Amino acid sequence: MPLDSTIRPIRGGRPSRVRRSRHAIGAALAAVLAIGLSACAPDAVSESFLSGDNTGYVAADGAIVEIPVDERGEPVEFAGVTELGEQYDSADDAGKVTVVNFWYAGCAPCRLEAADLEAVWQEYSEDDVAFVGINTRDQADTAIAFAEEYGITYPSLIDVDTAEAKLAFSKVVPIAATPTTLVLDKQGRVAARIIGPIDGTSILSTLVKDALAEDL
Repeated sequence: MPLDSTIRPIRGGRPSRVRRSRHAIGAALAAVLAIGLSACAPDAVSESFLSGDNTGYVAADGAIVEIPVDERGEPVEFAGVTELGEQYDSADDAGKVTVVNFWYAGCAPCRLEAADLEAVWQEYSEDDVAFVGINTRDQADTAIAFAEEYGITYPSLIDVDTAEAKLAFSKVVPIAATPTTLVLDKQGRVAARIIGPIDGTSILSTLVKDALAEDL
């Protein structure tokens, strides 16, 4: 069942289903989005991506969604070829907490969050954590140049031609804006979603830490 059909935002406190970032973080995120999204329109939903008619756009709103263990969907199995031409399969990271970031090089918010994503990856690189990007628009050479410029050391799948990875996730959670970052639990289920740039390291780091602590 798609995530958005069962989860709705709740304001205030720390609700069991959904929480938004604290007021100060939310204000900063809104400012980043106001700047970045003017240069980076949200992606089309997967069907429109494949058909090429560019309909079905949904605006990013900076929402942070956490899903209780007993309400998560099925594990997401995805695969593809990285920017270095290497085969990747999510089964290779079975049993790990996996952070999946949807991005492309021309996306201004993607550039803004790049260093923070790498910082969280470095923080947990020696734990049972994997990071993988899914590049939705670029060819490999562009993705490689981006990684070199921003010091990104985790792999990205080049998904522009087939949208195979994006479609795998669309069965569970809509990927309607770029960037979107997902945290998968140790069983490969979507445990959390951030729409828009992660705006610092603290929120994503906490989500990864919480997923690592789960006894599944």
